[in-house]
Amino acid sequence: GISEKIRSYLIKKLLPHLEDRRKYHQEFASSTSFHGVHNIVQTRSKTRKVLWLLVVAGCLAVVIWQICSRFIYYFSWPTTTTVVVQYVENVKFPAVTFCNLNRFQTHAVSNLRIIFAIWNIVSGVLQKFATEDKYSQELNDFLHGNQNFSIKEFTRENGFYLNSSTLLECEFFGKPCYPQDFEHVFTEYGNCFTFNHNDLPARRVSLSGRGLHLLFDVQQENFTDEPALGHTDAGITFVIHSPQELPRFDGLGLLTPVGTHAQVAIRQLKSIIQEYPWGECKPDIKLQYHKIYSTNGCLQECKARYIQDWCGCLPFVLPGNGTECDLLKFYNCVYPAVYDIEIKGLCTVGTHNSTCPTPCEETDYPTTITYSSFGGEKAIKYFSTKLKKTPEYIRQNLVRIDIKYHDLSYKITQQQKALTIPELLADVGGQLGLFCGASMITIIELLEYIFTNFCWMCIFLLLKAPEMPQWNNPSQNQPTHKEKKKGIQEC
Repeated sequence: GISEKIRSYLIKKLLPHLEDRRKYHQEFASSTSFHGVHNIVQTRSKTRKVLWLLVVAGCLAVVIWQICSRFIYYFSWPTTTTVVVQYVENVKFPAVTFCNLNRFQTHAVSNLRIIFAIWNIVSGVLQKFATEDKYSQELNDFLHGNQNFSIKEFTRENGFYLNSSTLLECEFFGKPCYPQDFEHVFTEYGNCFTFNHNDLPARRVSLSGRGLHLLFDVQQENFTDEPALGHTDAGITFVIHSPQELPRFDGLGLLTPVGTHAQVAIRQLKSIIQEYPWGECKPDIKLQYHKIYSTNGCLQECKARYIQDWCGCLPFVLPGNGTECDLLKFYNCVYPAVYDIEIKGLCTVGTHNSTCPTPCEETDYPTTITYSSFGGEKAIKYFSTKLKKTPEYIRQNLVRIDIKYHDLSYKITQQQKALTIPELLADVGGQLGLFCGASMITIIELLEYIFTNFCWMCIFLLLKAPEMPQWNNPSQNQPTHKEKKKGIQEC
C-alpha cells in the first residue's frame, strides 16, 4: 500500500545508487575549496597520501585550537582602557557647594544644646553618626515636650546664612556675583549653598587661570557647633561636583580653615564605563528625582523608598514627595531603619548586581589645592578699615577661596571592549584562511555535504525499518467468516 509506494519513491528518487554516492564523494573531495583535501584523494602515492593527511589533520587541529581560544577569550569579556586629553576653546564650569563648619547661630542654640544631637540624627540618613547614650533621656524629654518642633525650619532659619555680611566678595570671571546666585541645599552640615546649581549656559570658561573668587566671613562669634560631638574646626568646607548631581561631602569635602587663602586648580575627568558583562554599569537604570544617574542619587532614592515603606514618611533630606517625618519618627523609626539598611545591605553600590551600580558615564573634578596665610600686614589693615573689625578678627574669621581650571582641556578615560564581534569573526576567518585556505563559501560547502549525507543516512534507516503489522487486515493463514460458514455447510 502506501508504505510500499513511499519506499519505492525513496529508492528511485532520493537515494542514489552506491556508485553515484561514491562518485559524489570523490567530486566533493576534488572540487572543494578546503585546501589539501584534493591532494589526499588525487595523488596515487600512498606516502604522499599519508603526508598530506597528516598535514591537513594537523592544520585542522591548529585551527580548532585557535578558534576555541578566541571564543574563550571573547566570553571572558575583556576590556581595555584608553585615556584621551581633549583641548577645547571653552569648558563648562562645575557646581560648587559651600558650608560653614559651624552649623548653627549661637543665640538660637545657647540654651538648646540638644539641637546638635537632633541634627546628627536627621543627617544620619546621609552620613552615619553615632548618637551617644547620654543624650537619649534628654532627647526623649525634648521630643515628647516639643512634638510640633521642626528641625527643618529651625535649621533653615537659624543655621548658617549667606548674605552680604557672610559673603564679602564674589567674582566669576571678572563679573560680580551675589548671594542670590547661590542655591540653598540641606547637607549633613546643615544649610549649604551651591554656586552654578542649574548649569547656566553663561557658566562657561573661555580662559584658563581665571575662575570663581570668594571671600567668606565665617563669623565665629555668631555661629557655633558642639565640640563634644566631634565638630572642633572653624572655616569653610566645599565640594566640587557636576551641576546635575547632588553634593556629597562624605570623604570628598575640601576644608579651608579661617585665616587662609585656598587656591584650587581643577581638571575635568570624564569616565565612560562599558555595560555588563564587560563593565559594571547598567545603561537602562533611570532615577525618578534626578536628571542624570549617579550612585549618590541612586543611594538616596533607595533609602527613601525603604524608609517610606517602613515608617510611612520621608525625611526632608532625601528626595521624594512623601509626608515629611517628624522628630519622633526620626528618632524611633528612621534612624533605626537607616541602621538596618546598612547592616542588611539593602542599598548597595558598586557592581552590576548591586542596587546602585556604577554609572556608565561620570564627570569628576580632580583638584589640586594649595594654602597660604590670608593677607599681609597691609591687607589686614585694609580689611580692618573696610569692615571696621580688628586685625585679630580678620585672621580668625576670613576665608578666601579661588577656584579655577588648570587648563582648557578635559581628560576622557574610556573603557572599551578588547574584542568585538567583527574582530572575533575576523580572527576566526584569518585562522581558517591561514591554515586551511577556507572561507565562508567553504563552510557552506561543508554544511551542504554534511546535510546531504545526513539525509541519505536517514533514508537508509527508514528503508531498513521493519514493516508495521497491519492490524486491520485479516491474516492470510486464518479463515474468514464466510469460509468458516461454507466449511460448516459442507460438513
